Amino acid sequence: MLEAVLMTIATAATPLLIAAVGELVSERAGVLNLGVEGMMVMGAVTGFGVALTTGSPWLGIFAAIAVGALFSLLFAFLTLTLVTNQVATGLALTLLGLGLSGMLGESFVGLPGVKLTNIDIPFLSDIPLIGRLIFGQDPVFYLSILLTAGVAWFLFRSRVGLTLRSVGDNHGSAHALGINVILIRYLAVMFGGACAGLAGAYLSLVYTPQWVENMTAGRGWIALALVVFASWRPWRVLAGAYLFGAVTIGQLHAQALGIGVPSQLLSSLPYLATVVVLVLISRNRRMTMVNTPASLGRPFVPDR
Repeated sequence: MLEAVLMTIATAATPLLIAAVGELVSERAGVLNLGVEGMMVMGAVTGFGVALTTGSPWLGIFAAIAVGALFSLLFAFLTLTLVTNQVATGLALTLLGLGLSGMLGESFVGLPGVKLTNIDIPFLSDIPLIGRLIFGQDPVFYLSILLTAGVAWFLFRSRVGLTLRSVGDNHGSAHALGINVILIRYLAVMFGGACAGLAGAYLSLVYTPQWVENMTAGRGWIALALVVFASWRPWRVLAGAYLFGAVTIGQLHAQALGIGVPSQLLSSLPYLATVVVLVLISRNRRMTMVNTPASLGRPFVPDR
């Protein structure tokens, strides 16, 4: 039972981790994209539809990544080229994704999906307790860990990562040094969108291989909170994602055990935990502001 619980926690945490890591890169470049929820749900419906049509979950995943990147490209064009308000544009992107996914996925409701199978490594996956947890997961689980490690190395060990962080810290100084601020922010936003699309596809191809309208259920907002909770550090995002995954699975097991608490309250625990985390962060605002990218959410207009 413990092994099953740990595996479900890992499955619940993976989409949060992927979406949050992508948003972290975007915010490190100084762009606040509140459209994560919309990009995730579009990735979910696209991944499910393509996998169902072709019979290949991998094609569904690639299609979801492409749709997430295209949605983020729309956001980047509106906010970086047309210099619209990032908060309003991100909220509009979320509303667009929720509505459009509901329309596109109407014919998919109730259909069995194509599940991405787990990887079973001989002998290693048979080790008690940790065997299936570490060596018997789906490929996207391992990709999420590699993605976290890659982003951590990129941001703090590479020259390009230093350039991206300089754009987020002070885009005016970066522009004065000859850095193409707009291009770097475009690429960072598209990377975040691709990760959100992958996270959405994970929900409809691994977590629950089916399509249900609004199946992201606020996970995009939790991913946004995770970035702040982790103070823009990739490995802290990993820890936070698994913490929120444990809360999500914990409320499901509490309902299964028949604990005398209203099911509606138990279902709201992950979102209550998000609110509590944000309140605790606000109490340490001085420390948080030190680690926050200085130009986060500020538009940049290059000299004409």
